[in-house]
Amino acid sequence: MDVSFYIAKRYVFSKSGNSAINIMTFIAAIGTVVASAALFIVLSGFDGLKEFSTEFSSLSDPDIKLQPKQGKSFFTSVSLESKLQEINNITSYSYCVEEKTILRYDNKNALATIKGVDQKFLNVTSVDSLVVLGNWLKENTSQTVTGWGLAKNLGFGISDYGKSIMAYVPKPGTGQITSVKNAFNSERIYNIGLFDINETLNNEYIFADINFVRKLLSYKPNQVSAIEIKLLDLEKREETISALKKSFVNVYTVKTREELNDSLHKMLQTENVAVYFIFTLVLIVALFNVIGVIIMMILDKKSSLKTLYSMGASVKKIKNIFFIQGSFMAIL
Repeated sequence: MDVSFYIAKRYVFSKSGNSAINIMTFIAAIGTVVASAALFIVLSGFDGLKEFSTEFSSLSDPDIKLQPKQGKSFFTSVSLESKLQEINNITSYSYCVEEKTILRYDNKNALATIKGVDQKFLNVTSVDSLVVLGNWLKENTSQTVTGWGLAKNLGFGISDYGKSIMAYVPKPGTGQITSVKNAFNSERIYNIGLFDINETLNNEYIFADINFVRKLLSYKPNQVSAIEIKLLDLEKREETISALKKSFVNVYTVKTREELNDSLHKMLQTENVAVYFIFTLVLIVALFNVIGVIIMMILDKKSSLKTLYSMGASVKKIKNIFFIQGSFMAIL
């Protein structure tokens, strides 16, 4: 056994004749353990928080979303669908129409985003599992599923036919507006469900049938705002994105689920990095206590070190004793 290693091990596991050094060693060890545990626990907690925060977006958002580079909408075609079907990793896709709308109920108004979805939408997302009250909407109806916060602000529930809920959107076109009535398209809607995803979506979104929203916006039958895509294998997502960009050059923007929620992911990542650096600094400060203990140990063992030196131990071996001792304390 190496002399430096043997002596360092004795210094770690045996008590010093000076009780003050024993107390300082105990405090330094506890401080390092607490700082390390705090770093581990807090980072684990933030990792769990990130998983929890993104769990709901994974249920309500698609794996990939195609949006037009210019304008708010585009037209679907047989060739477009053929190109999508040629990409093997795409297991399902859905068309949607999305636009800002004004909801009016019982003399209360609220700005919302109405999202028209087709029947394939539930193959792309699992948003129906987030409906906490009522049911999901049916095809070719004026039924809607509204965010919990939006419904609460306006004061309506589900299947309330006593008072009508009206949706208003500006009419497309140009020219002078002669009256408020002529400026907006309006439709009566019937809310049959309430969803609970997160505070932002709960206060903003309302889902409806795609044909109903097309009628509200004066869209043509094959006019849509986006294509939402479900992938067979998420590990091949980058390959699929490359294939989509190659098939639709300079036509659509391709966004992943993380890019659709970029503000949330940036916030979580920033918080994680900030906490990591703060607790790493705490750990470094705690390790300075270990350095202080080793310095005190060197002063306490000064006479023993002179004896070792006189017996032929090199300065390097004496330095190694305290380096190994400090490493032992840090590892333990």
